[in-house]
Amino acid sequence: MSPARPNEGTLDTSRQSETTPMGSPAAASLRPQVALVVGAGDATGGAIARRFAREGLVVCVTRRSADKLEPLVAQIRADGGQAHGFASDARKEDEVVALVERIEADIGDIAVLVFNIGANAPSSILDETARRYFKIWEMACLAGFLNGREVAKRMVGREHDGHCGTIIFTGATASLRGSANFAAFAGAKHALRALAQSMARELGPRGIHVAHVVIDGAIDTAFIRDNFPQRYALKERDGVLNPDHIADQYCMLHRQPRDAWTHELDLRPWIEKF
Repeated sequence: MSPARPNEGTLDTSRQSETTPMGSPAAASLRPQVALVVGAGDATGGAIARRFAREGLVVCVTRRSADKLEPLVAQIRADGGQAHGFASDARKEDEVVALVERIEADIGDIAVLVFNIGANAPSSILDETARRYFKIWEMACLAGFLNGREVAKRMVGREHDGHCGTIIFTGATASLRGSANFAAFAGAKHALRALAQSMARELGPRGIHVAHVVIDGAIDTAFIRDNFPQRYALKERDGVLNPDHIADQYCMLHRQPRDAWTHELDLRPWIEKF
């Protein structure tokens, strides 16, 4: 089924804050401050959304299917936060443009963008197809460019003497090295890392903090639990990344003072080899 346009499948856009949440980097606007999480899945993306909601930001979360966002949005609201869900294909330029325009017009200023789409799909280079390779690049890299560009345009429009916003890209072990059977994923993640570096060098002097987070290890997810039980057993020894702890680090990056910004942060369990 084709994903709905950003103005369709929205769970709720009527609840808007009447005061400035605590999440404003420099309190430069009286409008609500928004954290946009693109790729708000059940593990890391959802944890990041919940964490920023606890910080007082209005959270906007996206997936290709709005129905899959309902539990996350409901949980955030039940915990006292504000959240809105959007069905949007992050690879489609028109949908990304419409999504950002709607959030900025109807909800508030995007203070944080987290691009968290994975696209980890191993395959032998001997079996890889051009269609599959291109699709992985679209999901893991092109989508990051489209979302980063659109949000950056809004942030620089609010340029002032302070922190204008934060853009965080989620990377992986494949961002640093290409392992066997991961040619497509590694290529896309290398490109996303280069995009983040270029944006940081261009936008940092304009008050936008661009960061790239390398997640170097297994994350506590149902996929790891069901498919890699021996690896998942390491959870008892803190050998698997806790999504809530990852989210804490994303929030830390947003809160950093501009005289001590981190561009690249790598996260891994203490027993992970690197």
